[in-house]
Amino acid sequence: MKQFTCFLFVFWTAVSCTQSKKQADNIPVSVDNIQYSKGYTIERHSDYIVAEIHDPWDTTRILQRYLLVDRNKDIPAGMPKGTVVRTPLRNIVVYNSVHSSIVELLQAAGNIVGACESRYMDTPVIRELLDKGVIADLGEATAPNIEKMVDIGAEVILASPFRNAGYGPAEKLGIPILECADYMEATPLGRAEWLRLYGLLLGREELADSIFRATESNYLSLAKLAEGVEHRPTVFSEKRFGSSWHVPGGGSYMAHFFKDAGADYMFADLPGAGSTPLAFETVLDKAIHANIWLIKYNQSADMTYTTLRTEYVPYENFDAFKNKRVYACNTAFVPYYEEFPMRPDYLLKDLVWVFHPELLPDYTPRYYKKLTE
Repeated sequence: MKQFTCFLFVFWTAVSCTQSKKQADNIPVSVDNIQYSKGYTIERHSDYIVAEIHDPWDTTRILQRYLLVDRNKDIPAGMPKGTVVRTPLRNIVVYNSVHSSIVELLQAAGNIVGACESRYMDTPVIRELLDKGVIADLGEATAPNIEKMVDIGAEVILASPFRNAGYGPAEKLGIPILECADYMEATPLGRAEWLRLYGLLLGREELADSIFRATESNYLSLAKLAEGVEHRPTVFSEKRFGSSWHVPGGGSYMAHFFKDAGADYMFADLPGAGSTPLAFETVLDKAIHANIWLIKYNQSADMTYTTLRTEYVPYENFDAFKNKRVYACNTAFVPYYEEFPMRPDYLLKDLVWVFHPELLPDYTPRYYKKLTE
């Protein structure tokens, strides 16, 4: 009986020690201070890192938990449940131009082996690698060429998540799909701070932190410059597409830009952080007397007041059209979508120039310019 009791003591002591060891392994050595982003957290353990992506549609849930392990080390025991990702990332497949540009910004374009939606990728380095066949064209993101993805030895996929949507056959490859929800951040600096996570994934932490800190400093300085203006012009944006005009909500990313650049957004009272489709008549009624109209478009020739009127004659009823205060960005010629997500200071400077040109008298805009006749 004594021997049996002794055995039980040793057994439970061993189990207890094992459980304590596992619990100890799951206690982070440090937690990164994420200042602006709401979409992710980083916990650093002695031999792995936990990166959790929050569900942008339900903030009480975790969308994904990634366990980052140095590719030159063994996978440690006692990790929590999650998707193991070997870092630095290699043999990367990107599903959109934004993330290809982020990888290039962090000087890791050589690690991209495949891309979807390649026709939209205009970053010079990425475009050259695509044209040379160094980066394989995998077709559409909604139906990528899975066989080719296997052939090129893809190890990881960078993709933007959408609500209640999966990734089809790509999920069966057994490689990590990193759900990059940066586009769901409500503030410009919140989205830009995702650069720190991408730097961690790519082994470019120091570079990423340097770029983000410069971006933060520039952005806050510009916002401070515009904060004290006496007059805040009114503004609205975009134009009708089909039968609807998709208007950013008052809690949207763009609404934050307008506020920080010293303007009053005409639809600031529209609820939500996304865009709402409105009838043209609704937009006209609300924004007919707005001072400034901002438009983004993609065409082989620059838009003019004549072509804008030809596209839809009722546009001429807006005061901004009558007073020649329409500013447009032709994304066919400038890297707007590729740059501003991680460099919101670039876009903010343009907007400050549009709303308050006297504050930046010698500035040449990067994206927007006044329409001509």
